[in-house]
Amino acid sequence: MIDPSKIDFAKGSGLVPAIVQDADTLQVLMLAYMDEAALKETLDSGQATFFSRSRGGRWRKGETSGNTLEVVSVAADCDGDTLLIRVKPAGPACHLNTTSCFGDEDAPGLGRLGRLEQTIAERASADPESSWTAKLLARGPKRAAQKVGEEGVETALAGAAGDEAELCEESADLVYHLLVLLKARGVPFQKVLDVLTRRAAK
Repeated sequence: MIDPSKIDFAKGSGLVPAIVQDADTLQVLMLAYMDEAALKETLDSGQATFFSRSRGGRWRKGETSGNTLEVVSVAADCDGDTLLIRVKPAGPACHLNTTSCFGDEDAPGLGRLGRLEQTIAERASADPESSWTAKLLARGPKRAAQKVGEEGVETALAGAAGDEAELCEESADLVYHLLVLLKARGVPFQKVLDVLTRRAAK
């Protein structure tokens, strides 16, 4: 987290823009403003709190809707006059009931992997008779690992001799089953990304 005293609130007449980003999907959810008190409350409570220019006072996201923003990290830009708030949202961030205030697309691009991981976690508690994901998880890591092996072979065959559509379909199956296996082992996908980050730094 950051030291509020290092933020340049004076430049914006007491306010700084706060960009809010989903910590899992990296999707930009909203833009709001904070004064020093709102930032302090955010850091103290762990819930995103802003200063409303229209209301003339502070407001905690989700106070009335229940769609709160659990704060994962707060960072400042190089000038110390803009904040990046990474959060875990409990419901839509936008008052129009969309995931983001910037259009209605949900977790675009690589953010789809983060959303898929969230969906798999949610399905873990579903009825195995109605959810393939729940059924796989109920059977344990060995069954999920077997499916990764099967899908890996099918992806390799599609890559060697299939057309583009087949390769994409098989690759999607492989990625899905890999995320199920990670969930079955209790390993967040972020740990895989951490390995890639360490390798890239070498």
